[in-house]
Amino acid sequence: MSRRCELTGTGPLTGNNVSHANNKTKRRFRPNLCDVTLASESLGRAFKFRVAAKALRSVDHAGGLDAFLMKARDEDLSANALKIKRELKKAGEAAA
Repeated sequence: MSRRCELTGTGPLTGNNVSHANNKTKRRFRPNLCDVTLASESLGRAFKFRVAAKALRSVDHAGGLDAFLMKARDEDLSANALKIKRELKKAGEAAA
């Protein structure tokens, strides 16, 4: 399983460990991934995601999973999240 957030696409970054003597060695900055269950209000179901802690804050700020997915770019979302986004669009069209 890749270390990538399913909602924001955040992955590992690279950088250097720098010692007191200014020696540099390569290191990786991994995202803080959490296994969470997020509920969709319009679909009435809950979905499991592996997301970064930062993404959870973004979902809350957007007003929930449904609003976040509708605003998110398709390139950033995982295949599972894209499938849910398509279901949300279909449910929105049926309600209108």
